Amino acid sequence: MSPPPSDLRPLTVGEIIDRAATFWRKHFKALFLLSLGFNLVSYILTKALQLAAQRNSAALLAAARGEDMAALGSEYARFLLMLTGVLGITFWVYSLNTLAVARYVVPTQLGELARPADGLQRALKQMGTFTGAYLLSLLWAVGAILLMMLPGLLLTGVGGVIVLRTEGAISGARVLGWILLAGGPILMGLGLVGGLLWYLLRFSLLAPVLAMEDLPVVRSFRRSGALLSGRVAPGFTGRVTVRVMLLVTVVSIILISVSILCGLPAMLIQFTHGNPMNPEAAAANPVPQSLLVPAELLQVVGQAVFNPLGLVVYAMLYLDMRVRREGLDLERRVEAR
Repeated sequence: MSPPPSDLRPLTVGEIIDRAATFWRKHFKALFLLSLGFNLVSYILTKALQLAAQRNSAALLAAARGEDMAALGSEYARFLLMLTGVLGITFWVYSLNTLAVARYVVPTQLGELARPADGLQRALKQMGTFTGAYLLSLLWAVGAILLMMLPGLLLTGVGGVIVLRTEGAISGARVLGWILLAGGPILMGLGLVGGLLWYLLRFSLLAPVLAMEDLPVVRSFRRSGALLSGRVAPGFTGRVTVRVMLLVTVVSIILISVSILCGLPAMLIQFTHGNPMNPEAAAANPVPQSLLVPAELLQVVGQAVFNPLGLVVYAMLYLDMRVRREGLDLERRVEAR
């Protein structure tokens, strides 16, 4: 076993980000190759959804003009089902990419020889276990989101009951009902956002755990939660949830910024052919795919270049948690003697 690097030690949040950026610069080509295929798969899924949404918009417009409420509801339900499925699969691909990157990053940081192919092989080997753990995490996410949205749902229901019972009257109770009806959906939206953030924090280490540890579905699920529980240092930032929240925020800013920057050519092409937010205008003057697809592929390449920086952050966080909680740095030094 090779001795660990001399700087393998507990890191601050800033050091994790700095070390991730340094690793990304040094291993740029390997990380690009590890991510390009996953980004292409995500693009194909997104493109299929985009084309299906265009057809769905035409059907929705036709149903709305004909005042066919049954067809309108059916088309909306179909689109929401497609959107949910594509989003779920896309995030599964993204998480699998995180697994592959972590399998390359962590051994390299520990002074071991690692190749990009090792990350891909690990992702294929763990695909079944990872999918089971991912589906289990989604069940927890749905439960957390519904729980956080429940207060808003209750307010909306109470407001609706008050408004219906005071119909035709002008009173303080009716005003209160309308206030509850207006505030309930806002509170539900906040609950949805809170549930999604909780999911990102709670399962941010699930992919690195499966990348480095041979555990079954339930144990890997629990292991990722155990690494992120409690605190690892005094003070506010010593709580693991706070540290993870800061890192997830940084990763999210990176991903969103890269997506916007790399997507500018495709957006410009779409807006030169009309307002893409207007379904009727978009249907009347569709963007030629011969122009749009190359611009979108440019976006895919750009994301494959910059997105790994965010994925390396998760791998560095996993390594830091192992060092802080289990003394991995000391263990490696003892084994290297």
